[in-house]
Amino acid sequence: MLFIRMLRRVGQSPACGRWAPVLPVRFLGVSPRQIPADANFHSVSFPGTDHPRVLITGGLGQLGVGLANLLRKRFGKDNVVLSDIRKPPDHVFHSGPFIYSDILDYKNLREIVVNNRITWLFHYSALLSAIGEANVSLARAVNITGLHNILDVAAEHNLRLFVPSTIGAFGPTSPRNPTPDLCIQRPRTIYGVSKVHAELMGEYYHYRYGLDFRCLRYPGIISADSQPGGGTTDYAVRLFHDAAKHGKFECNLEARTRLPMMYIDDCLRATLEVMEAPAESLSMRTYNVSAMSFTPEELAQEVLKHVPEFQITYNVDTVRQAIADSWPMKFDDSNARKDWGWKHDFDLPELVTTMLNFHGSETRVAQAN
Repeated sequence: MLFIRMLRRVGQSPACGRWAPVLPVRFLGVSPRQIPADANFHSVSFPGTDHPRVLITGGLGQLGVGLANLLRKRFGKDNVVLSDIRKPPDHVFHSGPFIYSDILDYKNLREIVVNNRITWLFHYSALLSAIGEANVSLARAVNITGLHNILDVAAEHNLRLFVPSTIGAFGPTSPRNPTPDLCIQRPRTIYGVSKVHAELMGEYYHYRYGLDFRCLRYPGIISADSQPGGGTTDYAVRLFHDAAKHGKFECNLEARTRLPMMYIDDCLRATLEVMEAPAESLSMRTYNVSAMSFTPEELAQEVLKHVPEFQITYNVDTVRQAIADSWPMKFDDSNARKDWGWKHDFDLPELVTTMLNFHGSETRVAQAN
């Protein structure tokens, strides 16, 4: 990592012999440019009917496609560019602009931002908790080095930047029930460490360079139309898949493991709402958001109301259980509710009915009702 230290003369007279250090100019990540110490970046405003031009990185993950659909309805299909390093399914490719984007390639990122006149960037590229522990070096590269590239591109081109954080940004020494926005954060996964790093770097860029950085700590996100992505909370997504298809589920967490959760529609709406919130309404740059908190046992009991033949068994994965035991049991998201009016729509009963209906259990739900 390269540092360039500069000196300036202190005092009124050139004859003064004392010199004081000025903030060093620094290269971040692998980006090939410098950010001068006196740089001042500000986000673009959108008067009248002007819409932001949006780029979503990591767009083929659990949240990217749904976010693109929501933003395209809000801002127009051609104003939202989805990107990833993987080949998209046909329905995604034909639903709106899609391009290849490698967040470890700084030049590629700059070209995309410039050529597409991007003004908002949603950075979803990351390796999740359990997958990250299986490949720490890759998680470090994607989650940290990739973030540095994103921050530099966002700062250079005056973007409004959203980077999601997670319940995994907390650790076993954090208060767990409830967990406030500001408290001790000592995560024990590379995923969690990288997210704390992202929160702090984003906040630093905001106060140092004026970058319009916004961040939400997501709880476990449950969605019906995407496969589990390797996260510890993904048991809840798999439970619905298996309940609808097989009528039974083997859970890799203990029955009474309580974690905060949110249905994807609430998650995506919260993300758009915080990005559209007036800057003056934000008292912080990273907020907790949540909707409900439940255990595998409580989730199974709610499913049984609709699918009486459903059976759940437990085969605990010690790695995932240790991760879950270090995470919050319930989020305190009162600041989000106060500052920009966050309010969830889905509690546990609505979540279960929605998920089972999506997975083709309408007949069983109707019979149970």
